[in-house]
Amino acid sequence: MEKKLFTPAASCVDSHDSTALPIAEALQLISQALKPVRGWESVAIRKALDRVLAQEVISPREVPAHTNAAMDGYALQNQDLPQSEPRMLKIVGTALAGQPYENQIRAGECVRIMTGAVIPIGADTVVMQEQVERSADRIRIFPGQKPGQNVRQAGEDIALGQQVLKPGRRLTPADIGLLSSLGFAEVKVWRRLRVAFFSTGDELRSIGETLAPGQIYDSNRYTLYAMLQRLNIDMIDMGVIPDQPEALQETLTTAADSADVIISSGGVSVGEADYVKEALENLGEIRFWKIAIKPGRPLAFGHIKDTVFFGLPGNPVSVMVTFYQCVQPALLQLMGESPSTPLTLKVPCHSKFRKKPGRTEYQRGILERDEQGQLGVKTTGRQGSGLLTSMSAANCFIILPRNSGDIEPGTWVEVQPFAHLV
Repeated sequence: MEKKLFTPAASCVDSHDSTALPIAEALQLISQALKPVRGWESVAIRKALDRVLAQEVISPREVPAHTNAAMDGYALQNQDLPQSEPRMLKIVGTALAGQPYENQIRAGECVRIMTGAVIPIGADTVVMQEQVERSADRIRIFPGQKPGQNVRQAGEDIALGQQVLKPGRRLTPADIGLLSSLGFAEVKVWRRLRVAFFSTGDELRSIGETLAPGQIYDSNRYTLYAMLQRLNIDMIDMGVIPDQPEALQETLTTAADSADVIISSGGVSVGEADYVKEALENLGEIRFWKIAIKPGRPLAFGHIKDTVFFGLPGNPVSVMVTFYQCVQPALLQLMGESPSTPLTLKVPCHSKFRKKPGRTEYQRGILERDEQGQLGVKTTGRQGSGLLTSMSAANCFIILPRNSGDIEPGTWVEVQPFAHLV
């Protein structure tokens, strides 16, 4: 009888797996399969921070509304500026912010003016108070001043009818101030995305429960909660689901009826108790379930009815890597946010990395300046996918390309600062 050769299945420790999608291809497939949620609401601008605009914002007025002083000083006509010898001008009044000087300035006159005050009729130039000599009701101006200096023109910042914010923008604190400066009390934003999430595993326990031998606390749900909270999303915590096909299918069905997106952690590899992939096949469809990255190869993506599904790995670091690289861009797209690429930098690496070609790797690093002020990056140490300390100590990902090999100290590498992922 002819012997059959044993061919092992690809595992997470292999450097190459022909069935795993490159990260760029996976992101493209995800993006093509998504449709932004619809439904908007008007919210007070004080509650609009981190919400996504559903309409363009058109300015109903000019900003500044009036031509005004950019400095404390004296408003005058530019024809009264001295050319070669100092010149004396008479002070005929004062202009304060909110209390303009009502009369017209004539030749040889000036008005004491404060920053933000309306430029008086007839004036077009402001000389800073530090650059004049005052004596009673007169000032002496010296040569060197320029016509039109220290004056902000009406509409200089924003013109009437100008588009100031585009749909799809996530509102920042500066945007809130901008909206208030235009007199907007409310703004239209897309409704919040609803995301249901849960962990799978008989060994998992929630915080507060007593641990039996072999059991561990579930960190993934708390990590997911924190990452979702930063995106200003409505969250549905489904808890810990045991490794039982019936319980898992019931949870997925319930979540699909109430959420736009479902995110699970654990149960997507090839183990005997990994039922997520099987449940997804029974209830919906799988677009792919492996990507060529490290950590985080087992990543399932598909749909249950109209609900998007992401099945993340079980290891804590893998959860964070796959969330930031694959899930978060998808959530932003579903929320209606305009597409953008997270900031990356090229810096010299001060550590050595062993790597085999085949997968894009996301090592955890510390981006810092040396004594000369030059940016560089070093490893946080051990890079195991279960070591949350490697994420806690890091402030960036060191992205090692799919086809690269070992990285020697001094090599320039691409880094992705955590601060620009949210």
